[in-house]
Amino acid sequence: MTAPQARLLMLSDLMLLGVAVVWGTSYGVAKQALQYYPVLGLLALRFGLTFVLLSPALASLRSIPAASVARVAGAGVLLLGIFLCETFGLLLTRAANAAFLISLCVVLTPLIEWLLLSRRPARLEWVAVLLSLCGAWILAAGGAWPLSFHPGDALILLAALLRAIYVCAMKHSMGRQPPPALAVTALQAGVVTIGSVAVAWAAGANGAPTWPLPPLPSLPGFGAQGAFWFCLVYLVGACTLFAFFAQNYAIKRSSPTRVALLMGSEPAFGALFAWLWLGERVAPSGWIGGGLIVLASLLATVRWHRAIAPAHEVPRAVEPT
Repeated sequence: MTAPQARLLMLSDLMLLGVAVVWGTSYGVAKQALQYYPVLGLLALRFGLTFVLLSPALASLRSIPAASVARVAGAGVLLLGIFLCETFGLLLTRAANAAFLISLCVVLTPLIEWLLLSRRPARLEWVAVLLSLCGAWILAAGGAWPLSFHPGDALILLAALLRAIYVCAMKHSMGRQPPPALAVTALQAGVVTIGSVAVAWAAGANGAPTWPLPPLPSLPGFGAQGAFWFCLVYLVGACTLFAFFAQNYAIKRSSPTRVALLMGSEPAFGALFAWLWLGERVAPSGWIGGGLIVLASLLATVRWHRAIAPAHEVPRAVEPT
């Protein structure tokens, strides 16, 4: 390896690590934003801004078959369900729990792929499933029996399952002429925006708040509530735009194993940030359970990428939050 190649590899590794840090911190940042504005309003603003910023990329859809565009838009409805479960779950549980539990989608994806695409999981992936289930039990239930999750943890688990379905559905629906990634992100951001506004409108159509979907209040101010806008800019700019560019840049220049190892650190950064930023205290059982989930994700991801992904194109283990 030449010196320029080594520098590019180091840069790509640093960018992937930066993406893991950014996506890990997104749980704590989103949880803080929810102190100022409700779930549906936050989703509408976050994805509405993302749609506006990426809307020029929609022009590339003109050369894509209408059926492919329709399938991508349909997957956007599934993405709406993911973020509804994930964000309401984040409202009801700790950011550290959310960061660990959402990474279960990495382990669940091979199982969903087996059901939908008939690809039988490898032995190592079955081991990863067992490890992740043990980790989720220890993390969310403290090892208690019978197994019971808090409502927020249950919603995060549902979001992880929906993410696994989403990954397989997107892989199946792309076809031979897939739309450009930026256009896919813009289109689905628009679907999530419209869906969030529609749900909020339906919930408050009669002027009466309906728990847990109240009508959207007025926007927070820039003074005492300025922290909300900082959180929103961070979620859009860092967790979506920067992370999207950095991941695509780095994946083309790194190996699948390096990508999996670096991205697998995301939940740990999420728990650490929740501890430092929000003052959440993670019990020893929480770190043990979360560690098992991270280990299971690494086992599943490294083996899976080696088996089915070319070195220059590695799908992301956990979608951006």
